[in-house]
Amino acid sequence: MRYLIASFTHKNTNIETREKLSFADTELRKKFYDALLSIPGVHEALILSTCNRVEILVSTEDHTDLKKQILEKICEVTEVCCDELEGKGEIYTDGQAIHHIFSVVSSLDSLVLGETQIVGQVKDAFSFSYENGYSGQKIARVMHNAFRCSATVRNATDISKNPISVASVAVAKAKEIFGGNLGGYTGVVVGAGEMGELTAKHLANAGANIVLVNRDMGKALELAKRIDQVTVTVEPFSELPKLVNHYRLLFSATGASEPIITKSMVEETTFERHWFDIAIPRDIEQCQCDKLTVYAVDDLKSIMQQNLQLREQNAQKAYAIVGKFTEDFFKWLQTLSVDPMIKEIRKKARECSHKELQRAIKKGYVPKEYEKQIEKIIHQAFNTFLHEPTGILKNIAEQPQADTVVQSIQLFFNLNAGQRKALDTYKCDYQIQKDLYKKESN
Repeated sequence: MRYLIASFTHKNTNIETREKLSFADTELRKKFYDALLSIPGVHEALILSTCNRVEILVSTEDHTDLKKQILEKICEVTEVCCDELEGKGEIYTDGQAIHHIFSVVSSLDSLVLGETQIVGQVKDAFSFSYENGYSGQKIARVMHNAFRCSATVRNATDISKNPISVASVAVAKAKEIFGGNLGGYTGVVVGAGEMGELTAKHLANAGANIVLVNRDMGKALELAKRIDQVTVTVEPFSELPKLVNHYRLLFSATGASEPIITKSMVEETTFERHWFDIAIPRDIEQCQCDKLTVYAVDDLKSIMQQNLQLREQNAQKAYAIVGKFTEDFFKWLQTLSVDPMIKEIRKKARECSHKELQRAIKKGYVPKEYEKQIEKIIHQAFNTFLHEPTGILKNIAEQPQADTVVQSIQLFFNLNAGQRKALDTYKCDYQIQKDLYKKESN
């Protein structure tokens, strides 16, 4: 079993390209999943698409030419041409891939170090992939260990203390622009999803009144009820053209695939406006307008750098945890390969002893009435003989040379269990929880 990740993030890919790579549209995402799984040797896939990154994780038999094939599939499904991807993104394989995804889920690779949204975003991405049959046991193993790693990082460090998110950084930037205090100002928040709710709460904590705009008025009204420290009003989506030209502050965080604030909606004003587009793809169409400044997620990197310096000590501790989890993950995978192999060796020994015993009975070397007793003695002898080698084999499974030893034993005993049976015997936690829920519902 091998893993590969194609990673396009705020660190290595510009926002224009990331917009084109965004898989916010469900049908486009499914189309890309189908394209990935059509690549020979690719067993499972997981696509994580957020405002800061697109991570494509696959389990595979072989890495040969896989990078090229994945990039070709990206170009087939999205608006990105292969030339545009040249020099962008990173490819991680095997240990590097696992270390990277563990770091991502632990929020060590985020635009804002220690932000808490990423775990939920990864869980949503995994649920979508698993429920739709795009991933199974191979990627489930990675995900469950990634979530455990993330929880350990949170509990063992202060990296997520006083949680920081892109939304909080945007509000912090607004406070900086307006002299450190938003009291008396009103911020328009477009979108009532997780990012919109975070933005609204940070604005409320900063003392700003809020105008919520969302296509689903019911969802916006529910959010308004949860914010009681400032004045919150809810406006229909149809009022957006009027609102963008009336207030100084605007934060947009929808899941729309196209800009919802277009050039035609923007009018000149006598006062300065500051808009924060914290969506990918971007919600605000690029336009030139006096007294209007638009900040995209990549424009918030300066605050990210300050955040990184403040949390550097915790980050070092967190990376050590990620490294240990990565090492333990591969040890665990090796153990999964060894256990079914030992079982198959014992099975072969049992079958051989039974075959020879039947031959001895047939030729009259052993009385039929002694069959059970002799069979028991032979099996006990084989178990005694195999006890020490199997114990040594389990210990070797934790050593770097394990792969070579395991492959040699598989060759000597003509075993074909190895990885195949290791996978067959594993039932992921996600499926267990799903089955339990189904049982309780019935």
